[in-house]
Amino acid sequence: MKKITLLTALTILTLSSIAQNKFGYIDSQELLLLMPDRKNAEIEVQNFAKTLEAQLELMTAEYQESIQEYQANEATFSDLVKQDKIAEITGLEQRIQAFQQNAQQSLQQKEQELLDPILAKARKAIEDVAKEGDFTYIFDKSQGTILYVKESENVLTLVKRKLNL
Repeated sequence: MKKITLLTALTILTLSSIAQNKFGYIDSQELLLLMPDRKNAEIEVQNFAKTLEAQLELMTAEYQESIQEYQANEATFSDLVKQDKIAEITGLEQRIQAFQQNAQQSLQQKEQELLDPILAKARKAIEDVAKEGDFTYIFDKSQGTILYVKESENVLTLVKRKLNL
C-alpha cells in the first residue's frame, strides 16, 4: 500500500513539473514573409543589385569594345601598341573580376544591414510573446531550432559544478 501511495505521489509530482513547462512553436520563415519591412528591404536590395548590374554591364561593354577594336586593328598595330592594348584588355578583365567580387560582398552586406533590424524586431516580438505567455521554450518549425528558452532552464552552472569547473 505504501508503494502504491509513493508511486502515485511521484507520478503526480512528475506530471505537475511537466505541466509547468509550456512549449510553443513558430515558422520564422512564414513570419518574415508576413512582415512588410521585409518586403521593403527586398525591394531595396533588388534596386541596389540592379545598379551594380548596370555598372557591370557598362564595364563589360567597354571590355567587349576593346577586344573588338583590338581584333579589327591587330594587323595594323606595332608590337608596342599590341602589348599596350593587351595590357589594357587584361586590366579591364581584372577590374571586372574585382568589381564582381566587391559587388557580391556589397550586396550581402546591404542585405544583412537591411535584414538585421527586421530579424531583431521579430526576435523581440517572439521573446515578448514567450514571456507574456509564460512559455518555457519556443521552437522554430522552419529551421528546427530553439528561438526562446526561459533562462531558468539553463543548467550550465549545475554541469560546471558536476565537472568541477
